[in-house]
Amino acid sequence: MKLTLYSLIGMVAVCLLAVGERSFAQEWDKVLAAAKKEGKVAVMGPVGADRRDVLVEPFQKKYGITVEYFADRGSGIGPRLSAERGAGQYLWDLAITGTTTGLLVLLPGGMLDPMEPTLLLSDVKDPKHWRGGALEFADPGRRFLVMTPSQRGTLFVNPKVTKPQELRSYKDLLNPKWRKKIVMDDPTRAGPGQATFTFFYLHPELGPNFIRALAKQEPAILRDYTQEIDGIAREKYSILIGVSDIVAEERMKDGLPIAILDPRQIKEGSDVSPGSGGLGFFNRAPHQNAAKVYINWLLSKEGQEGFAKVNGYISARLDVPTDHSPWRVPIAGSIKTYTQQAIDIKDEVVGLFKEAFGR
Repeated sequence: MKLTLYSLIGMVAVCLLAVGERSFAQEWDKVLAAAKKEGKVAVMGPVGADRRDVLVEPFQKKYGITVEYFADRGSGIGPRLSAERGAGQYLWDLAITGTTTGLLVLLPGGMLDPMEPTLLLSDVKDPKHWRGGALEFADPGRRFLVMTPSQRGTLFVNPKVTKPQELRSYKDLLNPKWRKKIVMDDPTRAGPGQATFTFFYLHPELGPNFIRALAKQEPAILRDYTQEIDGIAREKYSILIGVSDIVAEERMKDGLPIAILDPRQIKEGSDVSPGSGGLGFFNRAPHQNAAKVYINWLLSKEGQEGFAKVNGYISARLDVPTDHSPWRVPIAGSIKTYTQQAIDIKDEVVGLFKEAFGR
């Protein structure tokens, strides 16, 4: 039987692939054995018992490695790490947090190692499993991974008072009927309010002129999600801009009359953000092998499915279901408010807001 050049090339490719798979498997077995000797992995992650449970219990059950979990909001991570590292203490292996913390604290502080060398399982490394055909990183050094880019809810109403169909564009907020009937999350602090105004600022059909026009509606500006949501639930206000959609959904489950406007029904859409779905691997991590095992588990279909569902996020893995929040599936071409560009214009956005709103 004659072998053509193409068949020989194919045979060589298959052999190389088999060798590569064996090499990956051997490396994984070596890391897993070392991880079990280390015995634990130390993770800084988002607050909430349900989030802690989904990031701890399945991994411990699967691998028998203890997860030391510390829950903190992004604002608390920087001061804690600075104090610890300043004292020569390197206590944590991984951070699961928002990109604002990653871009403003972890990366400038030189706290993270590149992520890609930790990716050992072919299921995790294969680009076909990831939205856009590749893993997404927030930085050129590929040290802070974006796991859950999701469309964000930006407008909220009490459907007993305001019909969602009344708002088809953000410019509908400028209708005189809504004057003094709008409440918003304060855009001068990091959070959903600031992300929403960054989106307004960057959108070519909105921009600074829209923000100035919105100020003339004299909206109330608050800094407490519960107060903001209760404001429309109790009919004090008709429309809420920029609260945490995750918190809003939790209150909806409690029976409050709240509706999140589907960004697919709004002319300008909404921005995309991963929420607290960023992942960083600390340099000088005390349990480096256990951290690698945890990273590969968290980025597997199993890990991403649990994390995305409990948060209401959409995983960047294409094989993870989205039926829990179909409206959050990223819309092609949407503005990203979690990039370095968005971080860099924060002062411009806040300055414009203070100018327009007289604060």
